[in-house]
Amino acid sequence: MIHYKTAEQIELMRAAAQVVSRTLGLVAERIGPGVTSLELDKMAEEYIRDQGAVPAFLGFGGFPNTLCMSVNEQVVHGIPCNTPFKEGDIVSVDCGAILNDYYGDHAYTFAIGDIAPEVKKLLRVTKESLYLGIHEARVGRRLGDIGAAIQEHAEREGYGIVRELVGHGLGTSMHEDPQVPNYGKRGRGKKIQEGLVIAIEPMVNLGTKDVLQLEDGWTIVTADRMPSAHFEHDVAVVNGQPDILSTFDYVEDALEKRGIDAMRMSLQSVVAE
Repeated sequence: MIHYKTAEQIELMRAAAQVVSRTLGLVAERIGPGVTSLELDKMAEEYIRDQGAVPAFLGFGGFPNTLCMSVNEQVVHGIPCNTPFKEGDIVSVDCGAILNDYYGDHAYTFAIGDIAPEVKKLLRVTKESLYLGIHEARVGRRLGDIGAAIQEHAEREGYGIVRELVGHGLGTSMHEDPQVPNYGKRGRGKKIQEGLVIAIEPMVNLGTKDVLQLEDGWTIVTADRMPSAHFEHDVAVVNGQPDILSTFDYVEDALEKRGIDAMRMSLQSVVAE
């Protein structure tokens, strides 16, 4: 059952999403070679609590940390640890926060120092696919249109789209109906209606679409151990159009201040291409 949100509820969700956005911005200020995911996890928990919010992932289903930190071939749900990041790594940082009973949940994949050109392209295409999917989140379209837009763009470059993990509805629960796959056929699936709030999160692999779960019960990795990228936004349908509740501005501003290419893009710029 889909819970459509009122304008007031959407603004509460925007506030929760923005807590996550600012947290990811703090990560962007610190992440780099020699830094550990546990250091960033502790910082994120403290910041979220300082905002009057609660870390959404900590304890969720038994997950032990505030951030999901997934390195290289890890797709999602990586558990923070004391292993320092090294030059050439990529790291998906997925974060959630609860504010005024509503969830924010989004993610960004960071490059650690200089990365291989083919991996940099993977990040760019995955980020583009997110915005192309968001463009379809409008009244009159269907959920299959979102997945098809993501799938078409990623597979055009020869990448694998993860099937086992999908985007989802969002509200007073972190995972609400509907499921939002990153693949599909146009014109299929539920009709998109005013007040829908969803997390759109393409997970795109450099190689095969197939994934495995590690023995820790959480970490998902690519079956061929090739790199995977993951970007996620919270999106509401407002006045028939997609309204992105989260933002990458804090991340991109922090990276650019450090002289790092943030691959800055927007819904308008990607769709215009």
